[in-house]
Order: sequence, then C-alpha cells, then structure tokens
Amino acid sequence: MTPKAPGPPPPRRRPGELEAQIITVLVEADGFLTTGEVLDRLGPGGGLSYSTVVTTLTRLHKKGAVVRSRHGRAFRYRAVADAAALTASRMKRLLSDEADRASVLRRFVSALDPDDEEILRELLRDQDD
Repeated sequence: MTPKAPGPPPPRRRPGELEAQIITVLVEADGFLTTGEVLDRLGPGGGLSYSTVVTTLTRLHKKGAVVRSRHGRAFRYRAVADAAALTASRMKRLLSDEADRASVLRRFVSALDPDDEEILRELLRDQDD
C-alpha cells in the first residue's frame, strides 16, 4: 500500500472563529457537553486536537462566555450566550482599549459595506425611539 501524500494544511482560522464555532455547538446542544462531545460535534474535518478544544473552552470560561461543571474527572460546558454576543463583547473590549474611540468608530463605519451601514443606522434609530 502506498502511503498517502499529506495534503495542504487546513486554512488558518480568523481570530475568534473557533470560539464562535464552539459557542454555536454549545448553544445548539441546549445543555452541558464534555470537551470530547464538543470535538465530536465540530466534526472530523476540522483538524482539531483535543487539547486545542480544551484550551479554547478554558479561555471562553475565563471570558464568562461559558459555564462549566465538574462531572467526575471532566468538566462539562454550557454556553452563556450565542456567538453574536461573544463577537459583540470582543468588539466592545477592543474599543474600550482605545483612547480615541471616535476615530476608531469613524473608521469602522467607513469600512462597512452599504448593507451593514444601513443595518447600523436602523439600529441607532431604534435606540432613539
């Protein structure tokens, strides 16, 4: 049997992408999952190791995005909020690190595509009502 030539490595994830995927898995589970169960639900094609998922779940726990409960020797995890809330929290945290928030927001808005800009305008109008 001829050994299979290794393929190209999987593409690099965007920052926060794995966290969002794990949060989505936990939200869809509607309950607590072990690290192994999260890994299984992420699918075999992800090229993830058990330790990568443990590390990511630990970081999410430190951020308050998941809660965990010890069951025997393992932790089981449950999402506190969905992936959109996690992204919004990350955006808020990044903005709070900047001294000149107005410049950051101005550049952010100017980089939005027209559809997203209109959504933002509608959301801001709704806040005024």
